[in-house]
Amino acid sequence: MSIVPLNPVPSQTVTVTVGGQVARISVRTIGSELYFTLQDVATNRICRDRAPLLTDARYRGFVGDFQFIDTKGRDDPQYWGLGDRWQMVYGE
Repeated sequence: MSIVPLNPVPSQTVTVTVGGQVARISVRTIGSELYFTLQDVATNRICRDRAPLLTDARYRGFVGDFQFIDTKGRDDPQYWGLGDRWQMVYGE
């Protein structure tokens, strides 16, 4: 399992290498919800605590999945706690 480095800001894009694949990830806040986009694979997936983000996107050839983990409970992620309270993790 790998941690994707995120900052506590409302909108950001990061590029990481996970499972031997380059992943361009955007995380943005719309209203009170956080959304995840993986370039060329999945767009605007709502982020929930411990919920896989790519479950139905496997047919696009991306190996593994991402999810957010609340390190202090079971709440859905909020931008102000990214990288601290809420960690985005990747697992194959």
